[in-house]
Amino acid sequence: MKIFEGKVVSTGMNKTVVVEVFRKTPHPLYRKLVKLSKKFNVDNTDFENIEVGAVVKIIETRPISKNKYFKIAGIVGEAKKTVTPKVEKTEKVEVKADMKTVKKAAKKTVKKETK
Repeated sequence: MKIFEGKVVSTGMNKTVVVEVFRKTPHPLYRKLVKLSKKFNVDNTDFENIEVGAVVKIIETRPISKNKYFKIAGIVGEAKKTVTPKVEKTEKVEVKADMKTVKKAAKKTVKKETK
């Protein structure tokens, strides 16, 4: 039975969350630790109020659907809520002109300056 700990990445599906699990394993040739990640579809019938960013413990179960064979065993850490400061919006005025009108306007200004 496999038990992993990972971070909730997506809660968009019905009764399913996507959990990303990181692990470190040595490279087969160079023996340096390499960080690998894998995303699992996890059944979410017991813990329905999980938010994106929460750290959960998942456990392997019988196949629930085609891609779902893990359940949430418990919540390890809550999602960190970040507060974004409100920024005043400035109006942007877009001026669209094709090259013909730009060239005509430039010619008119050159004629006026030469007179």
